[in-house]
Formats: sequence, C-alpha cells, structure tokens
Amino acid sequence: MDLAGLWASLAASIPAIIGGILLILIAWIVAVLVKKAVSKGLRAVGLPGRFVKWNIAETEDQAETTIDTIAQILYYIVWVLFLPGIFDTFGLASIATPIRDMTANALGFLPSIVGAIIIMIVAVVVARLVKQLVYSLVKTVNIDKYVAKFTGNKTADGQTADTIANVLSYVAYIVVFIPIAVVALETLGISSIATPIIGVLNSIAAAIPNILVAVILLGVGFAIAKVIGELVQNLLAGTGLNNLFNRETGATTKNINVSEIIGQVVAVVIGLFFTVEALNVLNLAILNTVGAAIIAYLPNVLIALIILGLGIFGGRFVGDLVNKATQSKWVGAIVKGVFVVFSVFMALDQLNFANNIVNMAFLFIIGGLSVAFALSFGLGGRDFAKKQLEKLDKKIEEESGQNNNNIDQF
Repeated sequence: MDLAGLWASLAASIPAIIGGILLILIAWIVAVLVKKAVSKGLRAVGLPGRFVKWNIAETEDQAETTIDTIAQILYYIVWVLFLPGIFDTFGLASIATPIRDMTANALGFLPSIVGAIIIMIVAVVVARLVKQLVYSLVKTVNIDKYVAKFTGNKTADGQTADTIANVLSYVAYIVVFIPIAVVALETLGISSIATPIIGVLNSIAAAIPNILVAVILLGVGFAIAKVIGELVQNLLAGTGLNNLFNRETGATTKNINVSEIIGQVVAVVIGLFFTVEALNVLNLAILNTVGAAIIAYLPNVLIALIILGLGIFGGRFVGDLVNKATQSKWVGAIVKGVFVVFSVFMALDQLNFANNIVNMAFLFIIGGLSVAFALSFGLGGRDFAKKQLEKLDKKIEEESGQNNNNIDQF
C-alpha cells in the first residue's frame, strides 16, 4: 500500500475514532451522573437509617458503604450499556454482538428481577408486621410469666425472659415469609434454580404443622412430667422414705434425698415418652428407631435397678442379722458381699450386658469361692480331722480286740 492510500484509509477512519471517543466521554459523564444521583438520592431519603432499622446494616457506616456499593454497581451497568455502541463505532462488531446480546437478555429479564425484588420486599414487610403483632399479642397475654412461674426459671432480678413470645413470633414470621418467597422465586422463571429451592421451601412449609404439634407435645409432656415427678417426690417424702434410707445406709454426714431422685427419674421417663411421640410426629425414621429402642429397653433398666436395690438392702439386712447371731463382723461382711455380688450379676444379666462374659465371670467367682472354702476348711481342719481319724482307728481296734476275746472264750 502506498503512502497516499494509507493517508486515505486513516482519514476515512477519523470520524469513527472521534465518534468512539465522544461516545466514551458521554458514557463516562452519564455513569458519573448516575452514580452521584443514586448516592445522594438514597442518602436524601434517609436510607442509611432505614438500613440500620431493618437490620440490613449494623451501623450507619456500614449503611453508607452499602449505598456506595449500589451506586458503584449502577456506574458499571451504565458502562456495560454503552459498550456495544462504542465497539460498533470502532468497527469491532465481533466484540459488540455478544455484549449486545447479553445486555438484551439482561434487560429482558429485568422486569422479572424487579418483580421478584418487590415481592420479596413485600414478604419481609408483611412478615415483620405479623411477627411484631404475634409478639405483642403473646406479650400481652403474658404466657412467659406463667411458664416461668411453673418452671421456676427467672432472671437474677426476678424478671421473666420473653422466650415463648420470641419463638412464636419467629415461627409466625417464617410461616408468612415462606409462601411469599416461593411466589417471588416463581416470578423469576429460572426453573433450574427456582425448582429445587421451591421444593425445599415447600417441604419446610409442609413440616411446620408437624413441628408445631411436636413442640406442643413436648411442652405438655414436660409439664405433665414435672407435675407427676413432684407429686411422686412429695408422696414418697411423706412416707418417711428418706429417713429410712439414710438410717439403713448409715448416711450421717450428708443425707440423700431418695424421694427427689425417684421423682426426677419418673419425670425423665414421662418426658422421654412424650419426646419419642414428638419424634414420631416429625417422621424422623432414625430418631424414631432410637426412641423406640430406648423405650423397649426401659423395663430392663427398671427391673435391674430394683434387683440391685433389693440385693443391697437385703444384703445389709441379712448381714446385720448374721453379724448379731455370730458376733463376727467378717461373717456379716461376707454375707453382704455375696448378696451384692449376686444382685450385680443378676442386674447385668437383666440388662443383657455381655451375657456370656457375665455368666462366665459369675461361674468363675462361685468356683473360686468354693475352692477357697474347700482349701480353707481342709487346711484349717487338718488337726481336727487327724484327731477324729485317730479316735475312729482306736475305736475300731478296741472293737476288734473285744471280738477276738469273745472268739477265744468259745
């Protein structure tokens, strides 16, 4: 190409270059104006304070940063909108076309995004109103006060915490928010993203009634367990069981409140029944299996405790009788130990705790005691047995001599 042709080509491209530069300048001016307008406009309507009030930001500084971020995003969006025209002006259609298609798709999808955002804002506002309404209603009824009075849970200054009110208000928030959030996701029309999320939200919404029933069951169950536990404790305390136990066990330094222990055990068992029933309502297969196994094992535990208690008290009673009859503390202690050992092994067998090992250990102990008794009797009674054998031998010799004399007389 000659020099004249080069200058002609350069002169022909000058308008496009100037047009592109002007378009870049216009894009920059528009982007800066949009950024400043959004930033100042949002601050003018008091949005930073609203962000803090709505818990979107914790402090005013964070709210200011959020507004600056929104303005910066809009700044770049303006540039993206101008990019296809800038590249076309420079004759770079291969770059401008995909950007233009992307921008067109985004703009076509923009109404759905705006609609979803509006629906989500409505969901948050309505859910907050319902939450505050439920909280105020429960607070007015003063359910927390009655619950705290029943359970005895109060703060250091005697005030009651708003636990029930907070829980019920958040439950109401979720119940209202989830259906509206599902509608917002359906508005987007993105099935690959919305479908699984909608499925999860629908599952949560379907589980809310069961969760409420389970919570009610737990509350009623724990209340009944507490009442019955205290009733059993008071009845046993009225029978003098605590004094009897402490007198029989010789507890002098620290008395054991047996009636309270039994009452708490009864309360725990009743609470466990209601807990398992609540898990059945939730349809949690693994936890249902675990709960059913625990309930099925409870009779074995109760019988084992009864056997162990009878063994300990029976051993103490019989040991004291033997001690008084023989005037030997060692014999009484051995009798007590035998009773305790028997009761322990019977309790372990009732609990199905390594039956083979328990039975073998029991047989070894019995065999060892038998051998020890035989050895002690044999070694300790050796002199006695020797004397008795000598007497028997002497008696046999005398009888033999007498018989011989009688024969000689004949």
